[in-house]
Amino acid sequence: MEESTVPLERQAETATEFTVGLVEAFGAQAGVTDEIDDGAITVRIDGDDLGLLVGPKGATLNAIEELVRAVVQKETGGHGARIHVDVAGYRAKRREALAGFTRGLVEKVLETGEDQVLEPMPSPDRKVVHDTVAEIDGVETSSEGEEPRRYVVIRPA
Repeated sequence: MEESTVPLERQAETATEFTVGLVEAFGAQAGVTDEIDDGAITVRIDGDDLGLLVGPKGATLNAIEELVRAVVQKETGGHGARIHVDVAGYRAKRREALAGFTRGLVEKVLETGEDQVLEPMPSPDRKVVHDTVAEIDGVETSSEGEEPRRYVVIRPA
């Protein structure tokens, strides 16, 4: 992959400026910060009552992240850094909740020997399920279906 000639710091600044504008357009009172780590940029939106920016099952947050990525990609000619956006720690909480839910389904698979089929979910959520199951002996996962209705199946190994 070709490296961007736009410095990471400038890409982070662009991502943050655009995000501030989005937050203001939503009428939310929030602080926006960015962090550069291992070549990736994370934009954090922190404040109270930010559910509107997360949306149902993180749908609005995912849309915001795609918009921020598009703005940075336009500036870098398509060679920008990986961009992540998080609202009030939602992504970490979601990962932990999803991992706990997955462990419960794994117990069911191990007890009954029957496959567990999860509802369709976005790629980052499927990754959490795959990674959680990979740490447990006796079960395996596969992703099936076509985007945006792609889902995970947990089955005995």
